[in-house]
Amino acid sequence: MYSRTEKYSSQNFVKWKTVLILSSLFYLCFVVHMTEANEGTQEVKKQSKDKTGEDIEEEPQEELTTEQRQAQEYYSQGEALINRTYDKDQHQAMEYFQMAAKLNHTQALEHVAFAYILGDFLPQDTEKAKLMFQDLAARGSPKGQLGLAFLYSTGIGVNSSQAKSLVYFTFASLGGDPLAQMSLGYRYWSGIGVERKCETALTYYRKVATTVADAVTMSGGPIVQRIRLQEEAENQVTGQSMMMDDDLLQYYHFLADKGDVQAQVVLGQLYFQGGRGVGINHERALHYFLMAAESGNANAFAFLGKMYSEGSPAVKQSNETAFSYFKKAADKGNPVGQTGLGMLYMYGKGVDKDYAKAIKYFSLAADQGWVDGQLQLALMYYGGRGTRRDYKLAVKYFNLASQGGHVLAFYNLAQMHATGTGVLRNCHTAVELFKNVAERGRWAEMMPEAYNMYKEGHLDQALMKYVFLAELGYEVAQSNVAYMLDQGEVGMFENTEVLERALLQWSRAASQGSTVARVKMGDYHYYGYGTKIDYETAASHYRLASEQQHSAQAMFNLGYMHEQGLGLKQDVHLAKRFYDMAAETSVDAHVPVTLALIKLGLFYGLEVFSKEMEDYQRLFTRLDPRFLLGPDWDIYLMTFLALLLGFIVLLRRVR
Repeated sequence: MYSRTEKYSSQNFVKWKTVLILSSLFYLCFVVHMTEANEGTQEVKKQSKDKTGEDIEEEPQEELTTEQRQAQEYYSQGEALINRTYDKDQHQAMEYFQMAAKLNHTQALEHVAFAYILGDFLPQDTEKAKLMFQDLAARGSPKGQLGLAFLYSTGIGVNSSQAKSLVYFTFASLGGDPLAQMSLGYRYWSGIGVERKCETALTYYRKVATTVADAVTMSGGPIVQRIRLQEEAENQVTGQSMMMDDDLLQYYHFLADKGDVQAQVVLGQLYFQGGRGVGINHERALHYFLMAAESGNANAFAFLGKMYSEGSPAVKQSNETAFSYFKKAADKGNPVGQTGLGMLYMYGKGVDKDYAKAIKYFSLAADQGWVDGQLQLALMYYGGRGTRRDYKLAVKYFNLASQGGHVLAFYNLAQMHATGTGVLRNCHTAVELFKNVAERGRWAEMMPEAYNMYKEGHLDQALMKYVFLAELGYEVAQSNVAYMLDQGEVGMFENTEVLERALLQWSRAASQGSTVARVKMGDYHYYGYGTKIDYETAASHYRLASEQQHSAQAMFNLGYMHEQGLGLKQDVHLAKRFYDMAAETSVDAHVPVTLALIKLGLFYGLEVFSKEMEDYQRLFTRLDPRFLLGPDWDIYLMTFLALLLGFIVLLRRVR
């Protein structure tokens, strides 16, 4: 059975028994790890030479059986298909992995197990995935341990146990798995199931970030867009989707084929880097860049230089050709071309190494705000290449490049904050920067994959991928999981726990700065979704969203709560103040604020009128003859009238 208390309390397992178990397991892991290291040192598998050049006798490698060789061949063919930079063939690769897995190939079994849990090119089967993860973990596979950690952390297919999850994440991390290291970094940073420890989080995130940074090319790699399902649903109503519509793409093709240079460059860049739902296709990118280059377009020259500088499936790497295109672009003042020339001079590719010229071209590009020029100039100042070492200028240009979103700018800034180089040491800032870098690894490709599954109607598979990414600390994935559960779009979980899980993900996303998630936290406590109704807690979340993130929705909600006196002091003037603030913050709030103010005015006016009428009523009460003369007031009144009548008659007679 699903245990809400066990799953959602980060302090439940921090008891002496669990601590004892964890300590024992960590010690066991350490012993095993050291034993394997010693055995690896002693059992040398092939002959090599030591540092002095002397031959070292090594034991011969154990021969593989025919079945093992066949399994390895299948696995290698599958790896080749998925490790292509472009034009990956996941379906065929999975067939090879399945054939290798049938022959008990460990790495192939890892691929197949995750395919079953995520629904990647295989039918989703949680039970089968769990059994495979257990078998792999028993073999010491970090991927198998990662899979079990994921299941125990989320309570999918097993009873939720944050303690077991932490143990398996730790084992997988010791085995060198970057996703396990990333997950542990997020847990220690956020305090999920463990005590918050910034330095420990820094250690894990730095390892993953270094792996990601080492794989970054000059072009920065493909663009991975993080699409929020709630925003996408809202934007589709207004026609402002982040994804490029097929009709719009076809229109660009039409313009480009008709000779529109700007359309040719746009398509070239889109196919070169990918993004907005368009996959990378270097053949098409080359085609459109060449068309635009015929018209002398500087951007086309510059990107052709990038393609030849790095090489791709469409062109063979050539420093000479790259230099030619970069020079043509730089002569037209193009910052991309200037940066490309600077790179060639800095590394001496196709030209003599010349730091002075490199700095010159990087400076020209940086002055135009080009992110790569800013990054390379920062690296020159940081390393003191061709100029004096200047950490302040390095920080300046790294900051500028990070504003443009360059992953290496984030990485180098993180290193400087982590070591206190050129800035005051700040663990929290370093962790946030390293986390940003870590989330740009190859695994980030799962984000658009999950979105495509969602759009195609494969909701359970999309949810599972988002849940997996959410466990790694992706705020967008956490928001998307919460949104899907909130909308009741999936039937993977029991109805009684859906809103509780949604609330958990909203809370994690809110702690990472998501405004929508913070407002949702207020809504859940206001209406009692997944928790008890608590107006004061709801108001505190709305207040945070209002003060820290300037949310118009939160301001409007605070105005309503002040108007009704729910969780806050009933105060018409404060209600109007928050309504006005909401209208000033967002144009979209004008209509609801206007209606709210009209209602507020009407009710306030009626209240004032009622109070005035009460005052008049009290005055009339005091003039009531019964109040002045008592119960016999009518006798007194008749006597008075009789006397008055007699007095009038007397006056008339006198006249």
